[in-house]
Parts: sequence; structure tokens; C-alpha cells
Amino acid sequence: MAESWSFLDTVEPNFRPLVVIELAKGTKEETIEWFTKRIVDKKANGGAQLLVKPLGTENGEENIYLVGASHLRLLLGAETVGLVKECNDNSMRTFTYSSRKTFKDFADDNHNFLTIAECQYIIKHELENLRAKDEKMIPGYPQAKLYPGKSIVRRLLTNGILVQIFPLHDREELKKLRHSWYGRVKVGYQPLDEIRCYFGETIALYFGFLEYFTFALIPMAVIGIPYYVFAWEDYDKYVMFATFNLLWSTVILEVWKRICAIMTYRWGTLLMKRQFEEPRPGFHGVLGINPITGKEEPVYSSIKRQIRIYLVSLPFVCLCLYFSLYVMMIYFDLEQWALDYHEENESTFSNLMLFVPSIIYAVVIEIMNRIYRYAAEFLTSWENHRLESSYQNHLILKVLVFNFLNCFASLFYIAFVLFDMKLLRQSLATLLITSQIINQFAESVFPYWLQKRHKKRMKKRMYAMKTDTDLSLVEQVNLEKEMGTYFGTFDDYLELFLQFGYVSLFSCVYPLAAVFAVLNNITEIYSDALKMCRVYKRPFAEPTANIGVWQLAFETMSVISVVTNCILIGMSPQVNALFPDSKMDLMLTVALVEHLLLAIKFIMAFVIPDKPRDIQIKLAKLEFESLEALKQQQMKLAAESLKE
Repeated sequence: MAESWSFLDTVEPNFRPLVVIELAKGTKEETIEWFTKRIVDKKANGGAQLLVKPLGTENGEENIYLVGASHLRLLLGAETVGLVKECNDNSMRTFTYSSRKTFKDFADDNHNFLTIAECQYIIKHELENLRAKDEKMIPGYPQAKLYPGKSIVRRLLTNGILVQIFPLHDREELKKLRHSWYGRVKVGYQPLDEIRCYFGETIALYFGFLEYFTFALIPMAVIGIPYYVFAWEDYDKYVMFATFNLLWSTVILEVWKRICAIMTYRWGTLLMKRQFEEPRPGFHGVLGINPITGKEEPVYSSIKRQIRIYLVSLPFVCLCLYFSLYVMMIYFDLEQWALDYHEENESTFSNLMLFVPSIIYAVVIEIMNRIYRYAAEFLTSWENHRLESSYQNHLILKVLVFNFLNCFASLFYIAFVLFDMKLLRQSLATLLITSQIINQFAESVFPYWLQKRHKKRMKKRMYAMKTDTDLSLVEQVNLEKEMGTYFGTFDDYLELFLQFGYVSLFSCVYPLAAVFAVLNNITEIYSDALKMCRVYKRPFAEPTANIGVWQLAFETMSVISVVTNCILIGMSPQVNALFPDSKMDLMLTVALVEHLLLAIKFIMAFVIPDKPRDIQIKLAKLEFESLEALKQQQMKLAAESLKE
């Protein structure tokens, strides 16, 4: 590998822009010269050995640069980041430049061997790994301190010198993807492999999970339609539906693990080794020595962080939860007012008024969720977590706890305190449908409208200019840099998590919950696809092997659904008739059944393997071959030492 870098040339006759770097307006010339020199410098000199080209020097474009790389540089970068590709013998192996001929579809003139997403991921990796050598500061900015090993890009970002780095869309590839993905209404699977090639594994896995979850909801919807049509208002028959619900919520999550393993093995990310995590850009502290790497980096006391978490963040979260419960009680006062008004007037208008409190409460819930999200992000950032994974885990925990209580507390109160199944059905339907409408509008329709307006204004401005630069490229970069930033799949998974809660916790009293979820998810697939291709800047690919902490979140929700459905079954008139004299016997029986079902659930999770048998064998074979290769290398070194 080291020998390969020496003959790598930084000149590429056909420059292909892959990534855009936008510097702050008025950035000093010496800073730009130093930064671009580090990007194009050879690896031996501490550079990234990439290609850089200014977008233009006229009309205010002097602060925008295009970054690309030669085909050879990308291949060497693929080895550096540990990409896994398919070999000629159909096995999946970590790519190495020296053994490149053994990989499927490889040819020296085949520039499509690496996907677009992989090429941009490699460039991002190389830019983020540009490290300070003996510089003490960013040239031209004495306040922007550097130390050996510090990421230059992260320092430029935190000091506002670097505005953003984003991957550029490929217009032809995007046009093909849009046509096959959402260009025409069709009944069929999404082009997940094409989505993965263009956007990377994290985005493709989300759409794969969305598609799978939609198909998994169909049995619940099919059973729920006749269940609702026959109008079993006495709720005597929901025992069967609740029982099916318990098995369904467990099986779909276990089957998803297997489907996820199949996809990520085919994409190579199941085999990728996790890289050592660098400190996140927002992390700050006094300069110290990392005990693991031995390098200089900011160090922050874990005791100070724990104090911030338990003495500030935790009380704030508890206060927000209390406020959420207070709003819930106001909602019940409104419900009582609407009911009293209906009993006094008995009109069509009064009948419609019964739904008004639930609709208002559903809107308030969505507003509170969004406001709390900003507060949770601020608090989690203020806690100063060193790693991005730690930051994400604390943020997800805060948001999930609040969203769960905010969305479901009223339903639990109606079901298990008021024992009002009719109101539970009405509230569940209103909350589910209203939240779906608000999310569709806020996440796709409104941003798309704003983007269309901005695009029209930008086109007028660009065509009014006189420039020798390729107008289509200048126009494209200027349009994309003003697009909104896609901050990841957090909000998308959160929406599915809450939907899963509505369906699994109480859907036995409102069987159409699964039907509305299926209809919403079908439109969600198209609206999210439109959002990715037309509304937001293209995100960098992030290799991943699963849906991460969300798998645990969904599994936790399924455990809670076992408890709630068992209690609902115990409250049914059918079951109550079996215990006319002793409520204690009823409670003990329900508790026993609940424990048995939980035991069955965990046994099923244990019995159903997370990976199919053939993939387990392939992984074991690769591990055996790696150990054998290591053993042969050790024996070779031992033989050479004996000769000496």
C-alpha cells in the first residue's frame, strides 16, 4: 500500500467533481492557498492527494471549490477505508489494491467499479483525516489553534472558516434513479440496490425497513378491516386480535434482522470493521493526551459531564415530562366540555365538536415534540460528549422518552384509568391520522414548495449573469448549496417508531390503525424519495450493518405492547365473565399469561437466528481464512528469524 502512493499522480485529464467545499466569504487568501495545498499534497507530505478546482473567480464564486480524485486514488482510498467488495468466486472480501484483479467486474478502465456513494465517502474520509503537522494555527487566523494530529477540516468548521462540505449530485444518475424509484406509480419493490449505490447503505437501509414494515402491516390491516366493518362495539371480540398482535410484533422484528443481514452482506457492510472513532467536531476541552492513541487532543472531565447530565439535563427532561402530563389533563378537561356540550345540544355540530379536543391535542403534541427536539439537541451538545455515537445515544434516549410519554400517556390514561374504550378508539384514530397529515406536510410538502421557489429565483439570477464558466455546473452547485441539509434518518425512524406504538399498543380497540399506517407508509415512500432527490442536499454515504439503536427501541416497544394487550384482554367482558367472584384471580391470571407470553417472545427471539445459515457459514469461512493467513504470516516471520 505504501509503495502505491509514490507513483500516484495528482493530475487527472478528465476532472470529475464529486464533492463541494464552501468557504466563508472573505476567507483570507493565505488560508485558501494553505488549505487547497494540503488537499492536493502527496500523502507522504501529510496531504490528501486529491484534485481541487475552483468553481469560478467571477460573480462571487471564489469561495467555492470542487474536489475530485483520480481513479487510482479512489481505489487506494477504498483499501484505506476498508470497503468490502464481491470477488470472482462470489465471496465478499475486503478490497486491496494488490489483489484488485480478483474482484468481480474490476478492470483498469472500469470507473464504475466503485459506486458514486463510495467515491464520495472516500473523499470525505480523506478530507476529515487531513491532520495538522507542525502548524500551531490556521494561517491567517491566529485564534484558530492547531496541534499535531488535529483534524484540519474540523477546526475550520468550528471556527466558521469552512461553511460546509457536501457531495454533488450526478444529474444523469439521479434522473435514472428518480424514474425507477418514484417517477411512476407502480406496485412493486423499491430499487434498494440503486438507492444504496447513489445514497449509501444508511439511507438504503431506512427505505428497506420502511418497505418491509409496510408489508408487515398488511396482515394486521387485512384482519382489521372486517373486524371494524362488523362494528363489534362491545369489544368482546378483540381478544383474538390482541393475541395476534402479540405474535406479530415479535416475529416481524426478528425476521427483519435476517433480511437486514442478507442485504448488508450483499452490500459488504456486514463485514466492514468498525473504525476508531474520532472526537466529534463540537467536542471541546483542555489539550491533553489520549491514553489509547497517545495523541494530543482535547480532554474533558467525565465528572463534569455527569454533573451536567444528572443535575441539569435530567431535571429538565423531568420538567418537560411533567408539563406534557399537565397539557394532557387540560385535554381531558376539553373532552369533558365537548361531551357536556353534545349531551345538551344533540346536533350534528355538537357531534363534530366531540373530535375537536383530540385534533387540537394532536397538533399540540406535534408542536411540543418539535420544540422539545431542539431543546434536547442543545442540552446534548452542551453535555459535551466526545464521540458522535455517544452524542446520538443520549439524544435518542431523551427524545424517545419524551415522545413516548407525550404521544401515548393520554391513551394509557383513557384505557387503564378511565376505562373508556370508546374514547380510546376516538383518541387513537385522531392522534394517528392527525400526526400523519402534519408529518407529511412538514417533512415533504412544505420543504418542496420552498425549494421550488428558491430554484426559480436562482435560475433568474444565474441566467442574468455573464460568465465563461460552465453555466450548468455553476447553476447546479449554487442551487444545491442553498438546499436544506438532511440531518440523517433520526426523524424518519422516530416517525415509524411512534407509528409502531399506535399499531401494537392499542390497535385491538381500533383495528383500522394498521390500515391507515399502510396508506401513510405508501405515500411516505414516495414523499421521502422526493425529499431525498429534490428537496435536500445529497448526504454523504455512511456504511452501516443494521438500523442501530432503533432495533432496540422497536423491541422495547414490542415488550410494552405485550403488557398493554394482556391488560386489555383482561379488561374484556369475555374474560371478566370467567372470574365473576374474584378480581384477584383475574389479575393473577392476566399477570401469569403476560409473563408466559413474554417468555415465549424471548424464546422466539432466541430461536430465530439473526443471520441466515448460509451467511453464518460464509462469515465463519472468512474468519477461518483470516486466521489461517495470519498463522502463515507468523510462521513465515519465524522462519526468517531462524535463518538470521
